[in-house]
Amino acid sequence: MPALTRRRDPNASQENWLIHYGDVQVGTVGLRSGNTFGTDQCQWRCGFYPGSHPRECTSGTAATFDQARDAFESAWHVFLAKRTEADFDEYRKHRAWTAWKYAMWDSGCQLPTQLTSGQSRCFCGAVIDIKGMSQHVHVAHMEAA
Repeated sequence: MPALTRRRDPNASQENWLIHYGDVQVGTVGLRSGNTFGTDQCQWRCGFYPGSHPRECTSGTAATFDQARDAFESAWHVFLAKRTEADFDEYRKHRAWTAWKYAMWDSGCQLPTQLTSGQSRCFCGAVIDIKGMSQHVHVAHMEAA
């Protein structure tokens, strides 16, 4: 069973930590931005989607970072108890599919669904069609990652 790890979010303007369980981001803990004086200074979020129902993901605020971290830990134990390896795999497949689509667009390639012929060339050079697109992404780009 993987341990939870924290990594500082390089894109956040406020102090924010991304929490990972193995290779899956499962939450955040950090400072709130734009909150008014006298309100909780920190926030936390727990869960991931797809791989769970959006209502299973939880969040909250806390006065201190330590309290936010403790609240996340409590929520994480409840969330993890309801997860299976298939849930994590669903998230990974979605992440790989999304990364592949962006790689296609970044390299100037079109998806087979964007062409009337239903056939395209992947950024890796393989010829793909609508029917075989999912299989190609899974074999060539997900398992390789």
